[in-house]
Amino acid sequence: MTQPKFDELIHPSTRLSLVATLAAVDWAEFAFLKDRLELSDSALSKQLATLEEAGYVATERRVSGGRRKVRARLTPAGRDAFEGHIAALQAIVGDAARPLSGPAPRS
Repeated sequence: MTQPKFDELIHPSTRLSLVATLAAVDWAEFAFLKDRLELSDSALSKQLATLEEAGYVATERRVSGGRRKVRARLTPAGRDAFEGHIAALQAIVGDAARPLSGPAPRS
Protein backbone atom coordinates (compact mmCIF):
# COMPACT_ATOMS: atom_id res chain seq x y z
CA MET A 1 0.00 0.00 0.00
CA THR A 2 1.24 3.47 -0.87
CA GLN A 3 2.10 5.74 2.02
CA PRO A 4 0.05 8.97 1.86
CA LYS A 5 2.33 12.00 1.34
CA PHE A 6 1.03 15.35 0.16
CA ASP A 7 3.41 16.74 -2.48
CA GLU A 8 3.42 20.51 -2.93
CA LEU A 9 5.36 20.21 -6.21
CA ILE A 10 2.75 17.99 -7.85
CA HIS A 11 -0.32 19.65 -6.32
CA PRO A 12 -0.85 22.66 -8.65
CA SER A 13 -3.58 21.66 -11.11
CA THR A 14 -1.42 21.91 -14.24
CA ARG A 15 1.32 19.70 -12.81
CA LEU A 16 -1.18 17.29 -11.29
CA SER A 17 -2.88 16.90 -14.67
CA LEU A 18 0.48 16.45 -16.38
CA VAL A 19 1.69 13.82 -13.91
CA ALA A 20 -1.67 12.00 -14.02
CA THR A 21 -1.45 11.86 -17.81
CA LEU A 22 2.11 10.54 -17.69
CA ALA A 23 1.13 7.97 -15.05
CA ALA A 24 -1.21 6.37 -17.59
CA VAL A 25 1.38 5.85 -20.34
CA ASP A 26 4.95 4.65 -20.83
CA TRP A 27 5.99 7.73 -22.84
CA ALA A 28 4.03 10.72 -24.14
CA GLU A 29 4.95 12.97 -27.04
CA PHE A 30 5.20 16.70 -26.32
CA ALA A 31 2.49 17.48 -28.89
CA PHE A 32 0.09 15.01 -27.25
CA LEU A 33 0.66 16.53 -23.81
CA LYS A 34 0.30 20.06 -25.17
CA ASP A 35 -3.04 19.24 -26.81
CA ARG A 36 -4.41 17.16 -23.95
CA LEU A 37 -3.56 19.73 -21.28
CA GLU A 38 -4.30 22.74 -23.50
CA LEU A 39 -0.97 24.39 -22.74
CA SER A 40 1.33 26.56 -24.81
CA ASP A 41 4.75 25.22 -25.77
CA SER A 42 6.44 27.45 -23.21
CA ALA A 43 4.03 26.57 -20.38
CA LEU A 44 4.43 22.84 -20.98
CA SER A 45 8.21 23.17 -21.28
CA LYS A 46 8.33 25.02 -17.96
CA GLN A 47 6.23 22.38 -16.17
CA LEU A 48 8.28 19.52 -17.63
CA ALA A 49 11.52 21.25 -16.63
CA THR A 50 10.28 21.74 -13.06
CA LEU A 51 9.26 18.09 -12.77
CA GLU A 52 12.47 16.91 -14.44
CA GLU A 53 14.59 18.99 -12.04
CA ALA A 54 12.81 17.25 -9.13
CA GLY A 55 13.54 13.85 -10.68
CA TYR A 56 9.85 13.11 -11.31
CA VAL A 57 9.99 13.21 -15.11
CA ALA A 58 12.53 12.19 -17.74
CA THR A 59 12.51 13.70 -21.20
CA GLU A 60 14.06 12.43 -24.39
CA ARG A 61 14.88 14.55 -27.42
CA ARG A 62 15.23 12.82 -30.76
CA VAL A 63 15.02 13.46 -34.47
CA SER A 64 12.23 11.73 -36.37
CA GLY A 65 11.51 12.39 -40.03
CA GLY A 66 13.90 15.34 -39.99
CA ARG A 67 12.02 16.99 -37.09
CA ARG A 68 13.09 17.31 -33.49
CA LYS A 69 10.65 15.62 -31.14
CA VAL A 70 10.43 15.58 -27.37
CA ARG A 71 8.74 12.95 -25.32
CA ALA A 72 8.38 12.52 -21.57
CA ARG A 73 7.80 9.78 -19.05
CA LEU A 74 7.25 9.53 -15.32
CA THR A 75 10.29 8.22 -13.42
CA PRO A 76 9.92 5.68 -10.62
CA ALA A 77 10.40 8.56 -8.13
CA GLY A 78 7.70 10.54 -9.93
CA ARG A 79 5.32 7.58 -9.86
CA ASP A 80 5.94 7.10 -6.12
CA ALA A 81 5.37 10.81 -5.46
CA PHE A 82 2.17 10.82 -7.55
CA GLU A 83 0.78 7.70 -5.84
CA GLY A 84 1.63 9.13 -2.40
CA HIS A 85 -0.03 12.43 -3.30
CA ILE A 86 -3.18 10.70 -4.53
CA ALA A 87 -3.27 8.61 -1.32
CA ALA A 88 -2.95 11.82 0.74
CA LEU A 89 -5.80 13.47 -1.21
CA GLN A 90 -7.97 10.38 -0.72
CA ALA A 91 -7.26 10.49 3.02
CA ILE A 92 -8.24 14.16 3.16
CA VAL A 93 -11.47 13.52 1.27
CA GLY A 94 -12.18 10.42 3.35
CA ASP A 95 -11.75 12.41 6.57
CA ALA A 96 -14.10 15.10 5.29
CA ALA A 97 -16.81 12.52 4.56
CA ARG A 98 -16.82 11.18 8.13
CA PRO A 99 -19.15 12.84 10.60
CA LEU A 100 -17.48 14.63 13.48
CA SER A 101 -17.91 13.01 16.85
CA GLY A 102 -19.16 15.30 19.57
CA PRO A 103 -20.69 18.73 19.22
CA ALA A 104 -20.05 20.79 16.12
CA PRO A 105 -17.54 23.63 16.52
CA ARG A 106 -19.06 27.05 17.21
CA SER A 107 -18.52 29.96 14.89
